[in-house]
Amino acid sequence: MVSILQSLSKTIHLSIVLAILLFLGLFFGGGDWSFDRYFWSWLFRYLHVLAGVMWIGLLWYLNFVQIPSMPKIPDDQKPAIGKVIAPAVLFWFRWAALATIVTGLIVATLNGYVHQAMILGIGTGGGQHTAIGIGMWLGLIMAYNVWFIIWPNQKKALGIVECSPEDKPKAAKTAMLTSRINTLLSLPMLLSMVMAQNLY
Repeated sequence: MVSILQSLSKTIHLSIVLAILLFLGLFFGGGDWSFDRYFWSWLFRYLHVLAGVMWIGLLWYLNFVQIPSMPKIPDDQKPAIGKVIAPAVLFWFRWAALATIVTGLIVATLNGYVHQAMILGIGTGGGQHTAIGIGMWLGLIMAYNVWFIIWPNQKKALGIVECSPEDKPKAAKTAMLTSRINTLLSLPMLLSMVMAQNLY
């Protein structure tokens, strides 16, 4: 077991196997089952939650841990963050954002509320459609920020793409402020999504 836990790859593979075994036990042990719309809705909701946990978890890691800790790190150690840790974080961060959006839109489509949610429930009675729609729009704004503001500016700040020396601090500040905007929007986004699932 120790050899498995010392390898992230082996740990994740074992976690997937355990999840599949649990799924098989719950799914087939529950009686009536079929690979219908409800199954696919559940599967994509599960993937949506997984991707969302990765995305928002990394957003909060950046804002609660990495950014506040940078001034405390000695200058000779900062290249390790910029060259190794930050690029890895940003890789998982941006792809988790995309996966969250895609799986969320698939769930909304499978459950037949994508249009009502995108128009915020206007003319359809509001309530659940308004709540989930607010969450979806906030998620879309946040994903846009990740791909079109944070990532392009982080590439400059980290030296992944060439830019002038005076542009690096500006790019870093833009990326940080946009990341803070996403942190600001994260609690209302999560609130509206949980409300949509549980209060209506």
